[in-house]
Amino acid sequence: MRVLLDTHVLLWWLADSKSLRAADKRLIASPKSLVYVSAASVWEVEIKRALGKIELPTDWADHLEDGGFRLLSVTCQHALQVTKLPPVHRDPFDRMLVAQAQVEGLVLLTYDSLVKKYGASELT
Repeated sequence: MRVLLDTHVLLWWLADSKSLRAADKRLIASPKSLVYVSAASVWEVEIKRALGKIELPTDWADHLEDGGFRLLSVTCQHALQVTKLPPVHRDPFDRMLVAQAQVEGLVLLTYDSLVKKYGASELT
């Protein structure tokens, strides 16, 4: 399975949060899964970290690949796909994740009911 993590799902994974369902934890940990983290999520987390809304070590993102995640850059094709999305969700980071999932053929693992309206998240 090829999966793109929503930013909250990534944070819950990093914190080993009980908010993340056991089935989703198994999916993320499975060697059969290709799990992607978007540069947009790293950007969003860094903004929240800089504002003091979350606490993470400054080098947290340096360890994503060591943890088995594949990093997904933001491309012009992704940005253009965002313009084709209906205005269901106003958050630019979530819209980018939806666009990336669509362009790359990934399933977006999210718990956000608004994001699910785009049809990019089939798992949760």
